[in-house]
Amino acid sequence: MLRTFVEQKHYKFAKEAKDWRDAIRMSCESLEADHTVEPGYKEELIACVEKHGPYIVIMPNVAMPHSQEGADGVNKTAIAFMKLEKPVSFDPKDPEKDAQLFFTLASCNPDAHLQNMQALSEMLMNEAVVNALAAAKSPEDLLRIQEQYLD
Repeated sequence: MLRTFVEQKHYKFAKEAKDWRDAIRMSCESLEADHTVEPGYKEELIACVEKHGPYIVIMPNVAMPHSQEGADGVNKTAIAFMKLEKPVSFDPKDPEKDAQLFFTLASCNPDAHLQNMQALSEMLMNEAVVNALAAAKSPEDLLRIQEQYLD
């Protein structure tokens, strides 16, 4: 999975975001660059969090921005990775809702989306992988993590 992020250029490393909305916008940049999603998709993701709360923070330090199946502005099924040096807070009263690692989902094919979700879930169950991702600084680091833990 990490190799796919690098091959498709679906990754971003950034120092910080001004807030969680900015982080979601930033996490969509690589998906917009190759037209996997249209520019309006990021605003739909933000609207979902505003409506439903920080449900996208799936575990401490990890957010999975996504929208409902068949969302407007999705042209391909893919996942993009983003790592912030400084985590953003989705809920100032709950530090477990801070996120530094973002896995942004785009889905227009239910079968491929399900496969992506399963692979992502398996990867995130490996604490060593999550810790290595939190320390990653480059696409080369992603490839090293893939080789060391996932191949």
